Amino acid sequence: MNTSVVSPPQARARALEFVPDAFVVHLEDGRSLSVPLEWFPRLRDATAEQRNRWRLIGPGTGIHWPDLDEDVSVAGLLGLPD
Repeated sequence: MNTSVVSPPQARARALEFVPDAFVVHLEDGRSLSVPLEWFPRLRDATAEQRNRWRLIGPGTGIHWPDLDEDVSVAGLLGLPD
């Protein structure tokens, strides 16, 4: 018998917003993740202007803050291997 393993589709971010003490990552599949800023000291200590200057990388598999030299993977936030 042949079996094949199909990997689940990779979670991808489509948008990001900051709320008090956290940031919210909106995924393409409709889920949203609220992430405490305390987990990311560079983001926690950054100005609002620095936090809001972000871009999606790898298309949507990660988030990059060029001013802060900070990268966050969506898989990592979900507790999945990158």
